Amino acid sequence: MSTLLKASARQVAIIAPRFMASSSQAPDIGDKKRTSGDPHKSFYHQDLIVTPATGSELHAKPGPNESLKFGHTYSDHMAFADWNDAEGWSRPQITPLRDIKIHPGAKVLHYASELFEGMKAYRGVDNRIRLFRPEMNMARMRRTAHRAALPDFDAEELIKIICDQISLDQEWVPYSTTSSLYIRPTLIGTDPTLGVGFPVSAKLFVLTGPVGQYYATGFQPIRLLADAQYVRAFPGGVGAFKMGCNYAPTIWVGKEAAAKNCQQVLWLYGEQEEITEVGTMNIFVFWKNTEGEMELITPPLDKGVILPGVTRDSLLQLAREWGEFKVSEKSFSIHDIKKALDEGRVSVSNTPRFRS
Repeated sequence: MSTLLKASARQVAIIAPRFMASSSQAPDIGDKKRTSGDPHKSFYHQDLIVTPATGSELHAKPGPNESLKFGHTYSDHMAFADWNDAEGWSRPQITPLRDIKIHPGAKVLHYASELFEGMKAYRGVDNRIRLFRPEMNMARMRRTAHRAALPDFDAEELIKIICDQISLDQEWVPYSTTSSLYIRPTLIGTDPTLGVGFPVSAKLFVLTGPVGQYYATGFQPIRLLADAQYVRAFPGGVGAFKMGCNYAPTIWVGKEAAAKNCQQVLWLYGEQEEITEVGTMNIFVFWKNTEGEMELITPPLDKGVILPGVTRDSLLQLAREWGEFKVSEKSFSIHDIKKALDEGRVSVSNTPRFRS
């Protein structure tokens, strides 16, 4: 999907040259009665309440040459909707960015009853703002919600709400080809009960903020720490889902990597020390395989230890359409990479590249 926002008005236009796109109406400002469907199934864009930021709620935006550190700057608005098992979803709202009030006994604080997504809006050279395949992020978010026993929702309705949120904050989308607006939809269990069980209340919210390049080194090669004693995920677990509980245990390993002058961790799995991911990203390797074929290879999803990335899926689709080299989803180990490097089958410019 490539969803296009008009940069001069609170409207979302449609383009579909490559992927399917979704649309949205201008946001409603003010209150009104619910006019849409079953709140036990979803919240609805038609019921959206918008409260624009004013005065001190509007913050200074980064300058065009200002360095943007990932996740340190937020736009003026947030979107949210609340859920409980008795009434279903509340009407969604877009409001000025504000703190969330939460009980200290909320399940998210004790049992990691939480999930999130990560997507971006880009400003093109034509000054138009686009989302890249947001329907895939929403589908993954719903799968993760099911696995986390959190409430379901209509993906298209959330995409429409996010489009309106970005329309309000369109000047926060960087005028740059190397920066973008990061979008973080999040769903948490909020009921204040300490028993381990299904959440009976939850909150979905969406934050946005401008970001630059993920690594301080920019688009340069990075050093990786590969240590088989550390495992990111395992079959039957939740490695294929975007839950916060997958990330907290990796922070200490990342610190170990930094101490060895490495920017990220190359995650290995199993007795064969198979390569799975790099940090929080999928991995591709372009090499000459043992049969002498040029091949783009990435680990498969069948073991449930790899997050099915949107960029991963897009690169596989495009590479297969090009038909210029072999494209494979299959397991390979750190020993396979070392052997290929020793034999000169992976050139310096084609060592493992990583895409989020």
